[in-house]
Amino acid sequence: MSSDDFEPEKGDTVSSKLLKKTKESPFVPIGMAGFLATVAYGVYRIRSRGQQKMSVHIIHTRVAAQGFVVGAMTFGVIYSMYKEYIKPRFSDE
Repeated sequence: MSSDDFEPEKGDTVSSKLLKKTKESPFVPIGMAGFLATVAYGVYRIRSRGQQKMSVHIIHTRVAAQGFVVGAMTFGVIYSMYKEYIKPRFSDE
């Protein structure tokens, strides 16, 4: 498929695309919100970091934010596996 054949769907707005993606995989916006909340908290805590160096504080904030996103992705994969494989198996009975 070449790029000349691409036509965006009419009527799809950014908010409708986000709502559709949220329904398909609900842990994506949860991961994004957790990431933003962790980074906002890290920025807020910069003043009260005490004797800790700035680079160490930034690294800790980054690791916490990445951990939240990886956790949300893991739970999202587990949820989608449950929805596709386990739930249909028991709903047929």
